[in-house]
Amino acid sequence: MQLAIETFNDQFSYFPGSRYMGSKNKIIHDLWKHFSDLDFDSFLDLFAGSNVVGYFLKTKGKQVKTNDFMAFSHITSKAIIENSHTQLTQEDIEILLSENRNNGFIQKTFKDIFYSEDDNIFLDTVRQNISMFENEYKAALALSALVRACKKKRSRGIFTFVGERYNDGRADMKRTLRDHFIENIDLFNKAVFDNGQENASYNERSEMIKVTADLVYLDPPYFTPKSDNDYARRYHFVEGLVKNWEGLTIQEHSVVKKFESYKSPFAKKETAYSAFEHLFEEHKNSIIAISYSSNSYPTKEELIQMLKQFKSSVEVHEIDHTYSFGNQNHKIGNQNNRVKEYLFIGK
Repeated sequence: MQLAIETFNDQFSYFPGSRYMGSKNKIIHDLWKHFSDLDFDSFLDLFAGSNVVGYFLKTKGKQVKTNDFMAFSHITSKAIIENSHTQLTQEDIEILLSENRNNGFIQKTFKDIFYSEDDNIFLDTVRQNISMFENEYKAALALSALVRACKKKRSRGIFTFVGERYNDGRADMKRTLRDHFIENIDLFNKAVFDNGQENASYNERSEMIKVTADLVYLDPPYFTPKSDNDYARRYHFVEGLVKNWEGLTIQEHSVVKKFESYKSPFAKKETAYSAFEHLFEEHKNSIIAISYSSNSYPTKEELIQMLKQFKSSVEVHEIDHTYSFGNQNHKIGNQNNRVKEYLFIGK
C-alpha cells in the first residue's frame, strides 16, 4: 500500500502542464492542504480547465469526475483522468504521421495566421488520421498531444493575434509541430495510470450537468472589471481543432478566424450571482469548495453570504498568488495582477 501511495505521488510529476489562463498548477499543494482535511472519496471539478486539480486528486486515489464546456479541456481529462490503461503504440504513431488525402481545411482557412505552411499541412494530415481512430482514448491522447504541441509553438500559448509579435526566442518556437507532437505523445503516454477508481470526463455546461460527488470544486471564469474571462477567444484554434470545427461558425471578418464565443453566465456581473446560487442549490448535499479571486465579482463577503444560505459552516482560506497571464508584455509583473486567491469551503 505504501509503495502504491509513493508511486501515485511520483505520478503527478508526469502531468503535462501548459500555460493555461487561471491554471491552479502553482497552488495545487495549497489546495490539497485544505482538501486533505475533508472527508470525501469522490471529487467533481465542474470547471476543469487545465485539469491539474483533477489529475492531482487522481494521484491521491480519489474517484475523479471532471467537466468543462471547452472540448479541448474535456479531451485532455478523458485522455489522462478517465483513461487508466490505454496508451498510443509505435504502430499508432506511424498511422498518425502517415500521409493522406484531406480537404486542406487548416491550410486554406488559417494560411499565414498562426503557423507556417508546412506546419498547417502537418495539422491537416494528423487531424484526418486521428478521426480514423475507433478507440476513444487513443483519439483523446492524440488530440491532447496535438493541442499541447500547438500551444507550445505559440508565444504565450494563445491565439488572439496573427504571427509571433510576442516571440520570446524560446527553443519551442523554432521546432516543427511534428517534433512537438511526437514529444507530447510520449508525455501523455507517461501521464496515463490506474488509481483503482472509475473516473469520468464530461463536456457540458456547468449549469446543465447532473453529476455530483462528495466534494464539488468550483473554479469558474472570474468576472473582473479589468480583464475578460473569454476562454474561447484565447483558445479558439485548439478548440476548433479538437471539434474539427464541426458545429462552429467561423467569423470570416476576424483576422484570426475565430468562432463566436460560447455564452457563459459567469461572463457578466449581472448573471454571475444567479449562476453561483444555482450551483450552490444543485450541490447543496455535497461539500462545496470554491476557488475565487479578490478582484472578482461576487465579492468575498457576498459569496460568503450566498454560500451560508445552503451551508451551516463556511470557511475562507487565503492563498497569495500572482497572476502573470496577460495579452500584453507590460502586464507581466504589473501590481494589478497581484490578487488574493480565496478558497471557500462550505460544509
